[in-house]
Amino acid sequence: MVSTQSASNRPEKVVAIIQSNYIPWKGYFDIINMSDEFILFDEAQYTRRDWRNRNKIKTPHGVMWLTIPVKVKGLYHQRISETEVMDKRWGREHWKTLRHTYGRAAFFDQYAPFFEELYLTVSEEETFLSQINYRFLRAICDLLGIRTPLTWSHDYELLDGKTERVLGLCLQVGATVYLSGPSAKAYLDEAQFEAVNMRVEYMDYSGYPEYRQLYPPFEHAVTILDLIFNEGPNATRFMKSFGSVPPSGDQST
Repeated sequence: MVSTQSASNRPEKVVAIIQSNYIPWKGYFDIINMSDEFILFDEAQYTRRDWRNRNKIKTPHGVMWLTIPVKVKGLYHQRISETEVMDKRWGREHWKTLRHTYGRAAFFDQYAPFFEELYLTVSEEETFLSQINYRFLRAICDLLGIRTPLTWSHDYELLDGKTERVLGLCLQVGATVYLSGPSAKAYLDEAQFEAVNMRVEYMDYSGYPEYRQLYPPFEHAVTILDLIFNEGPNATRFMKSFGSVPPSGDQST
């Protein structure tokens, strides 16, 4: 039974709950950085042609998908956490594509050893999509200086109902603010959060600045690797959740 204790008397804690994505775009990492706890909701149903196992890169011929091949047994009964990789060669193939595509980017050579090792190690060691996504998320967060804990929905009690499930998770981790992507406005019953004095906030993805991107015209909706390879230590300058611009020589981001 999930406690419905009011959030009004607790120190502010911002929580976000999102399905894991493969090398997601900068907005996903902004939500992580703006949260005190980020819950990966991989008990959700796996959906094909979505962001769980693929993302976009910018190539000389336009936007291209990088897709991890996965086994699909039955779409209505397969959770993201149950989804397995079909072919472990995906890591080597993805890295080859990234090297070919971003080899001329200003900071590719600086970050290539880090990502090459990540790709080859993760693809060899991990069989399940959730764990692959987690390891990329954690590695990129560390690279950007994001310290937010990444936790799993399966470690908590999950209630029925879209709003009830989210609110239940928030209450279990002591959230006072639920930070959501804007699409949740269509189904979230905010009155249930108000009843326990919990605030709901929605991420605003508008107004991102452009950066030095290869192959114009500029495209925002690509993997954050595009930003890292093109801007390197200054990548956080082009994100919303960082309050200051890192010095040009600072490698900590």
